[in-house]
Amino acid sequence: MKYIGLGMFLVGLVSLLVATFGAYHFLLLWVDNWGRPLGWAIRAGIVVLGYFLYHLHREDD
Repeated sequence: MKYIGLGMFLVGLVSLLVATFGAYHFLLLWVDNWGRPLGWAIRAGIVVLGYFLYHLHREDD
């Protein structure tokens, strides 16, 4: 679970950074199908959920 959380966190963070600079990747454009504000909320939610999962299971091996 630790690595799933870390992966979600990193993917969400990269998605936020890419969207901030305006360079969209075709795999990340599906998030904006429901509008830009909801797309930003989904990206932020993925980052927060990934961090929460990682933090919750960080001592697991």
